[in-house]
Amino acid sequence: MIEWHVKHLEKVVLKFVTGLAENATSWEKRNNKRYGRINNVCRQINYDIKQGATYDQVLLLLQRIRNDSSFSSLRDNNGSLERLGELEKYFQQRPVETKSWWY
Repeated sequence: MIEWHVKHLEKVVLKFVTGLAENATSWEKRNNKRYGRINNVCRQINYDIKQGATYDQVLLLLQRIRNDSSFSSLRDNNGSLERLGELEKYFQQRPVETKSWWY
């Protein structure tokens, strides 16, 4: 099941970084406005992390998208590097683990 969440994580990140096509239909625009914003994407990624993916896998994927030659066409899209930067900024801040007072 962990593999599924890692694949889902990749799909969500790639879909967010790619953004909408120039000739998107009104239905696609509406769904992107509802579900494709940074808040919803981070919520889905955090759920995948909760279910077994790791922060290191997220950061590795973001780094791979930024540097790997196989994603060069993705980086050429208008605004994709800004969206990638938003995700990197969000996930660079790791949560601080606190001890629970209720053992």
